[in-house]
Amino acid sequence: MTNLDAQDLRSWEEYFSQMGQLEDVESERWEQEHDELEELYNNKLDLNLCSREDLRRLPFLSEQQIMDLMEYRDRAHRIETPIELRLIPSLERRDADMLLQFAEIRPELRRDSIPSLSNMLRHGRHELTGALKIPFYSRRGDRDGYLGYKYKHWLRYTFTSGQHLKAGFVASQDAGEPFFTGPNRMGYDFYSYYIILRNLGCIKTLAIGRYRLRFGMGLILNNSFGLGKLHTLSTLGRSCNPVYAHSSRSEGNYLQGAATTVTIARGWDATAFVSVRKIDATLNQDSSTVATLLQSGYHRTASEMQCRHNTSQWLAGGNLNYSDRRFHIGLTGLYTAFSRELRPTTSPAFRRWYPAGSRFWNVSIDYGYVSHRLNIAGETATGTRGTVATINSMSYRIAPNFSLMALHRYYPYQYCAVFANTFAEGSEANNESGLYFGGHWVPQRGMTVMFYADMAYFAWPKYLASASSHSFDNLLQATYERGRWDFLVRYRLKLRERDNSNKTTLIYKHEHRGRMTMGYDGGLWNTRTQADLSYSSFANNSFGYMITENFSYHRHWLRLQATLGYFSTDDYDSRVYAYEPGILYHFSFPSFFGKGVRCAVSTRADLSRHTMIMLKLGITRYFNQEAIGSGLQEIKGQIQCDLEVQMRLRL
Repeated sequence: MTNLDAQDLRSWEEYFSQMGQLEDVESERWEQEHDELEELYNNKLDLNLCSREDLRRLPFLSEQQIMDLMEYRDRAHRIETPIELRLIPSLERRDADMLLQFAEIRPELRRDSIPSLSNMLRHGRHELTGALKIPFYSRRGDRDGYLGYKYKHWLRYTFTSGQHLKAGFVASQDAGEPFFTGPNRMGYDFYSYYIILRNLGCIKTLAIGRYRLRFGMGLILNNSFGLGKLHTLSTLGRSCNPVYAHSSRSEGNYLQGAATTVTIARGWDATAFVSVRKIDATLNQDSSTVATLLQSGYHRTASEMQCRHNTSQWLAGGNLNYSDRRFHIGLTGLYTAFSRELRPTTSPAFRRWYPAGSRFWNVSIDYGYVSHRLNIAGETATGTRGTVATINSMSYRIAPNFSLMALHRYYPYQYCAVFANTFAEGSEANNESGLYFGGHWVPQRGMTVMFYADMAYFAWPKYLASASSHSFDNLLQATYERGRWDFLVRYRLKLRERDNSNKTTLIYKHEHRGRMTMGYDGGLWNTRTQADLSYSSFANNSFGYMITENFSYHRHWLRLQATLGYFSTDDYDSRVYAYEPGILYHFSFPSFFGKGVRCAVSTRADLSRHTMIMLKLGITRYFNQEAIGSGLQEIKGQIQCDLEVQMRLRL
């Protein structure tokens, strides 16, 4: 097996830190993608056997890079060393290093084209991971309000056999939820289970249990993931059609049933899926119609328990896709029904076009073309209300080191797609039209410059904007690596029209955000210094900053990591956030506002190749407040301290 020492590669979590923006970090789907990459990191792809669909699971690879990699492998018949990745022109060093954290070069073995079930079970690997979070404080709800204790814990079991079989389950308990008592007499509040089979003859993928889907550019169905604007530029608008296992602890964004993708002819794939599941919802006063669909998965109080699994959702559909090395086209259709009618409150103008009714359908066509210079992708869809929405992107590699990209989207305010998650300035794929333009430039070895400008128009009133409004989002980022040093500089300016205090006119809210980082790789140890600045101007001016120092040490079986930061912001509008290493399968990108310090120390001990133990202690001390949080989450005092304990067994 050929691989590179992880100390010589940039951590894939640093990719998240560099590419993440505030709206990404505060999205639940960001944690899902982190969870998926963590899974791939621990169960690496075979670089010589992985398919195009496998590579599409890696969010940092563009469609052009995937095509070039597959073509090189076909010409060479086999990739023997990681150095060969440098021969692929579109694969920059950073992307090649990232790829080698999720893929490896295994010895060439003679193997059956379709392994038997007994062989898959015999040669599979078992992994059991458990984690416990212990808070050294009590929230108001812990004393009076929550039905359970204050500890959060989860279990995760995974069985993998090469790239053909993956199965597992997750059991998760949030702080405040009852455990083996009351409504949760079966123990954990949330259980998830799945089986995924891949590349078995004509069956490309078969998912049973809980799973996630994405078709085209997510205009009608994407409960998987889609990173933000900076990531879209990095991957040049790549679209994909994968089926994922739902192996995360997220309770609000999955399907339950079965999905399969089969090859019906050369270049032709067909996917069918069906899902029946219970969902959480708040009901109207008539107790028979739904006011709001809930995604949080929290069941800590009596009122939250009343919303638990009180509505059923049924979904069925399919996708027919044709693709060759350069061109693809797909047709997707779905139908979904709810056991209760959706009847949201529509008196505020911005809620006028929320999904209403009990039955919905959508149909879309997605398409794309990729060559060594040109990449075109798009999707056009319609649905229950009969309106047409579309998103289209085009990128062109002007020179080996310079690419430009343009993306246009048009989502009418009448457009309705319950499962959509696509490129948008707002949180929903409706009431938005916009144009995005960006560039990716490598002026010299080790240096990368990325920039974009995004203009959006909202024809119907939005939340906090009672008339048609506009937004402008602009970003410039430069990274540089030289020897053991790396640097990052980022500036972002965002303008969004909002109502003035009297709601008589719209005025722009200005948000300025900047980041500077400097890192040094000392071999056994690494250090990174980061400065974040935030300035918001609307009714009042708000300024904030945070200085963070990260240190890590890795030698043999022991890893130590420490984070120390000081933050000072005027209020929530100028909040700052910073990545800090966390336990496995856990996303840690906290935000801060007010004045205080943040300290986190973690240690990981690989006691053997079968056993790993990890501890993380995090402390936040506020200087300007006597309580932390609000409502049932309020903590009396100025200190918030948590200990996380994790253990993993591999067999």
